[in-house]
Amino acid sequence: MARFGIVTSGALGISNPDVKAVARRAKKDQLRARELWQSDIREARLLALFTTEPKRLTMEEARHWANDFNSWEVVDCAADLFVEAGLDELIREFAADEREFVRRTAFAMIAGAAFHRKNDPDAANLAWLPLIEAHSCDPRNFVRKAVNWALRNIGKRNRACHAPALALAKSLGESHDKTARWIGKDAVRELASEKLLERLK
Repeated sequence: MARFGIVTSGALGISNPDVKAVARRAKKDQLRARELWQSDIREARLLALFTTEPKRLTMEEARHWANDFNSWEVVDCAADLFVEAGLDELIREFAADEREFVRRTAFAMIAGAAFHRKNDPDAANLAWLPLIEAHSCDPRNFVRKAVNWALRNIGKRNRACHAPALALAKSLGESHDKTARWIGKDAVRELASEKLLERLK
């Protein structure tokens, strides 16, 4: 797991499919999820995320959990949960946080909302483009990849979102900043692909 950027200290070595299988049997339970999170064990924390009751998750609790984030794997699971819980107000707060995995959470949430919440208005997704641009120069691996992911997912939603996202990607692709340039060019590669353009017709 370490070679994939997953912290192995405190890990039992149980695969995600097996953790998810346990979660399905255990069902949702917010109190138990809180106790599992305190364990500092990778699989227990993933199980906490998989069995949390989204409607009972508060912003304060999400902030508390974010303080413990130490791998993209946990961040991305948490981001989907935070999106399902409707904690969008945390996105700008997390983006402003200098900690790598907390900032990643913001853009993983944007990416997740763009993909999962099909009924959100286009304006809600396009409103994140300035934030994406503002953090496009953060060279840290897990931030830049999440910024890129958020930009691509917005652009892939539909035709209305595609044009503004592609325009930003092209602009970033011409940036003097190495990180922004990588984010932009990589996003253009997908957003300008024939396969995607055909789907968006």
